[in-house]
Amino acid sequence: MPTQPQRTVLERFPAGGPRGSWPAEEYAAAQRTQSRPDARVVMDLSSDQFLVVTDTTTQ
Repeated sequence: MPTQPQRTVLERFPAGGPRGSWPAEEYAAAQRTQSRPDARVVMDLSSDQFLVVTDTTTQ
């Protein structure tokens, strides 16, 4: 059985942001242009937050 890759949470954003505002997506895009090409947004249903995660570990 394959193991899940270890994810690092870079930032958390509340799901109830203003209409038309996508701060998690904007943050992930900025991270991709800097040095984390695998940064992406996932939804954490248990905390009702958007998480910007990467599969690489951060120091």
